[in-house]
Amino acid sequence: MIEDIPPGLPDDFRQAIGFHGHLCGGLTRGYRMARAALEALGVERAQDEELVAIVENDACGVDAVQVLTGCTFGKGNLIFRDYGKHVLTLLRRSDGRAVRVSLRSFERGLATEELLALPAEQMLRVEAVEADLPAAARIFESQPCAECGEATMETRLIEDGEQLICRDCALRLGVNPSP
Repeated sequence: MIEDIPPGLPDDFRQAIGFHGHLCGGLTRGYRMARAALEALGVERAQDEELVAIVENDACGVDAVQVLTGCTFGKGNLIFRDYGKHVLTLLRRSDGRAVRVSLRSFERGLATEELLALPAEQMLRVEAVEADLPAAARIFESQPCAECGEATMETRLIEDGEQLICRDCALRLGVNPSP
């Protein structure tokens, strides 16, 4: 049980706190961004791959994005782009509509209650965007790496002479890991 959760928080925010492990400003910003994106698209949490989330950082807020949108790495509908920005692009597969949500400013030190009370238009920029929908997740067979023996997705194995090796072994052996 997480200690010191302020009373009266929305249930989905409480779930995000439980998933993340603690309450912090980053999680609160991610919650506000995910909520704004869902509202802008007029959708609820995805059960499967109905939505695709593209996040541009790997900070606390991404945990709220996962909980609220239902987009996860495991389902292949959470895409990480290491740009270091507090940005979420949410796409709806049924019609290709997409919205991009970014922070207007980054105010350190605001309490959770202040972040939750801040008007969305003051905190966030929400805009419709054109975005290419990635293909739906596909399942591939795994094969053992000829070097370390670990099961590796067949599409990620690298040819090294007449054997197939994983990326880790290719890097360790100085083999060019490019396909």
